[in-house]
Amino acid sequence: MKKHSARVAPLSACNSPVLTLTKVEGEDRPKENVVGPTEAQSAGGTAGAESGSSKRKLHCCIRVTTVQVRKALWGVAMVICVCSSWAGSTQLAKLTFKQFDAPFTLTWFATSWNCLFFPLYYIGHLCKSPERQTARQRFRECCRFFGDDGLTPKVFFTKVAPFGLLWILTNYLYVQALRKINTTDVSALFCCNKAFVFLLSWIVLRDRFMGVRIVAAILAIAGIVMMTYADGFHSHSVIGITLVVASASMSALYKVLFKMVLGSAKFGEAALFLSIVGSANFVFISFVPVILYFTHVEYIGSLADVPWAYLCGVAGLQFAFNILVNFGIAITYPTLISLGIVLSVPVNAMVDLYTCEINFNTVRLIAVFIICLGFLMLLLPEDWDQCIIQLSTKLRKRDEPAEGSAEAGATTGLNWRGRARTSMSTFAH
Repeated sequence: MKKHSARVAPLSACNSPVLTLTKVEGEDRPKENVVGPTEAQSAGGTAGAESGSSKRKLHCCIRVTTVQVRKALWGVAMVICVCSSWAGSTQLAKLTFKQFDAPFTLTWFATSWNCLFFPLYYIGHLCKSPERQTARQRFRECCRFFGDDGLTPKVFFTKVAPFGLLWILTNYLYVQALRKINTTDVSALFCCNKAFVFLLSWIVLRDRFMGVRIVAAILAIAGIVMMTYADGFHSHSVIGITLVVASASMSALYKVLFKMVLGSAKFGEAALFLSIVGSANFVFISFVPVILYFTHVEYIGSLADVPWAYLCGVAGLQFAFNILVNFGIAITYPTLISLGIVLSVPVNAMVDLYTCEINFNTVRLIAVFIICLGFLMLLLPEDWDQCIIQLSTKLRKRDEPAEGSAEAGATTGLNWRGRARTSMSTFAH
């Protein structure tokens, strides 16, 4: 077993097909160095090696292209699924409050579904992994994510419980905001969490400074101010905007602290962590809905009045969304998964346009646009400027050979004429 410090981030699992191709191509390279006993055999061997090398390169390029096309197709499906699950859970939660006005109970019920993460992961492990382990063995191996001693009470209260509280706060503030403002504003404002992640990472984790991401963060903040101005700074809308911005801040704090305290996790470790969060929520937070019930803060007349279909629908869609976001990078690019989140904003806008009275004035449209633009700018890779420079350089190099060949042809013609004149003068003498 490798040490704990040698664990691999889930993103590296995405790149395994490329690494496999590189390895296969490297194994074939020694076969190209064939030297014959005679010059003719050497020339023939060289030609054969070059043709074989070109065929292998073509085959590898085709395989790489196939892998990229497959990941792109999976990405399109992932974008649709992420967008549908996130927009669907938001709209269904909004409908639930019309019959069951209990935001914390809804949050507690949906978070408890996280207990299913590790069992589903273990089923996938039994189906896919060549080295099958028992549930206890797999559990112990994944527990090494928390340290050499595994999951101890001290580790639970210092490294797991705080993230569970942040998880509950994020979701509770989000559903509370749905009670105050429309789903379009909530989904758009929640996209600001990516800007908050960048700012916290830059301050706490000392991440690389990027001017384009600073601009994106400024756009997100400007969008929040414009969204508040769109409704005229009424108390109802200001409270809703404050709640969703606080939810986005809790989400960003959760991600940055996870990176700082626990680092990056494998799929099994992430599944175990989320299952522990769900189990802890069910065991330790169950008294809160009970207290809210007896204090009539979130009162339920009878169990028959509870819209179980809506509750299970919201919990199921949020569970599917978390599966796609946390484990979807195994089959596609992380950028496409993030794109599905921002595309939920226009989907919610279309639903709100036909289901509720919403005023899409100019200020609100501009606010939504600049928030989404800032979100998309944050998806740019760190070396995006270098990629553009390399692309422009390649395009220039493509034009240079054509100009160079034309100049070479003109020079050759001049040389040919000079040689002809020299030979004619020599023959005359």
